[in-house]
Amino acid sequence: MQTWKKIAILGAVGAGAAMLLSGRRALGAALTTGGLALLASEYPEKFEDLVEDAPEYLNKGIEFLATLKKVGGGLIEDGQRRSANALRDMSAQFGD
Repeated sequence: MQTWKKIAILGAVGAGAAMLLSGRRALGAALTTGGLALLASEYPEKFEDLVEDAPEYLNKGIEFLATLKKVGGGLIEDGQRRSANALRDMSAQFGD
């Protein structure tokens, strides 16, 4: 792949990601899509394989997010329990 194409692809995808993160979703999606379309035009057979494997990738991503949700929920519950215990201990130590 030529250097200018690499720069164009990385620039479009990077700028698109930055726009998505900053809240400018329409522009971010357009830039990212343009960069990925240029990449797909360069490697059509690899994108064909990617499209075929997309459901598997999505399932793995969903499982990963579910795991993060469980871990985060446990951390939140633990934090709430600890803060309640700390407040009770301080009230007992210093009085109301």
